[in-house]
Amino acid sequence: MTMAAAIQSRTADAPARSRASRIASIDIVTDLDEAEPVWRALEEGGQLSTPYQRFDLLGRWQRLVGQHEGFSAFIVIARDAERRPLLLLPLSLRQSHGVNIACFMGGKHTTFNMGLWAADFAAQADVVDLGALLALLRAQASVDLLALTQQPLRWHDQQNPFALLSRQPSVNGCPLLAMTPGGAPQTRIGNSFRRRLKGKERKLQALAGYRYHVASTDEDITRLLDWFFRVKPLRMAEQNLPNVFAEPGVETFVRSACLAPRGTGRIIDLHALECDEEVIAIFAGVADGQRFSMMFNTYTTSGNSRFSPGLILMRNIIDRYGERGYRTLDLGVGSDGYKRLFCKSDEPLFDSFVPFTARGRLAAMAMSSLNRGKRLVKQNRTLFDLVRKVRRAFG
Repeated sequence: MTMAAAIQSRTADAPARSRASRIASIDIVTDLDEAEPVWRALEEGGQLSTPYQRFDLLGRWQRLVGQHEGFSAFIVIARDAERRPLLLLPLSLRQSHGVNIACFMGGKHTTFNMGLWAADFAAQADVVDLGALLALLRAQASVDLLALTQQPLRWHDQQNPFALLSRQPSVNGCPLLAMTPGGAPQTRIGNSFRRRLKGKERKLQALAGYRYHVASTDEDITRLLDWFFRVKPLRMAEQNLPNVFAEPGVETFVRSACLAPRGTGRIIDLHALECDEEVIAIFAGVADGQRFSMMFNTYTTSGNSRFSPGLILMRNIIDRYGERGYRTLDLGVGSDGYKRLFCKSDEPLFDSFVPFTARGRLAAMAMSSLNRGKRLVKQNRTLFDLVRKVRRAFG
């Protein structure tokens, strides 16, 4: 049974089967400017979405990166009978091996993928509504497959309605730090670890002009990014990893988003450790008043790297947001060792593959199996180490 059929079967068996869905129609929008008013309205406080789905972030990605990679905008807006927007799905459409696949915008640069939901609808949405959405998509769109990956089960204590779809765990979880608003510093980072970091930081504090700050001027942001784009390729080469920041349009996208204003900050905020002689480390991420999510980082190649500047910077960031009443902080997907020093739990993420055609079913099976295999490797230390050795040998 296909996933679309499965959700419709679950709908047929549900006690609420006699209730009509609030979703009366959908619009499929291929122009970002046309979608912008609805998109921004569903970003407003009180609605349900993550900072990774902001128009100012994904619009830039689509125009500067997505188009280079062969993606076209495919934005789905679900409306009620009075034409009020209930949900916006910020998707992109691409063709791969003759299969039309719709996936979330953002590619490798978004940790979390989710729709933008009207709060009251998100709180009540059920399989009836999802069945109606899928039926309308199947009828109106020339899409073989929805490939909806790296979705959070919940966001700010509210269930992601798409968790009702058939799903599987994503390849990676996301290391997560929960913080108690108003809590003492040691509730965020233990005293023993703090003392170790303070011992290392004393070496850096001896440097002239040593400081932690969040870049606030265009000049500072540009200067820090100039340094990042020189150093990050060296760090990735050390790990025998492909440099995703060298892909077409990515550097322009990152620079544009870091410079774009949002409230008192930027769309992507840059946190830095510096001294007068050099940039020592940077972390960049997005924030929404309750959660900070790290997007990218790197640290110096100089001798100052031996004093763990990345960990010291992370401590500063955690304390900054903890003191501002934030409840959670994450360091992006992946199992890097430094993340476990701060984050003791994981944000579970899931993938859903929803086929609409026979070609879509074949593609869904292939993509689902590939992601399950990747997850198996990531969770098995022996297999993971073997893959890394092979990568180094043939890289």
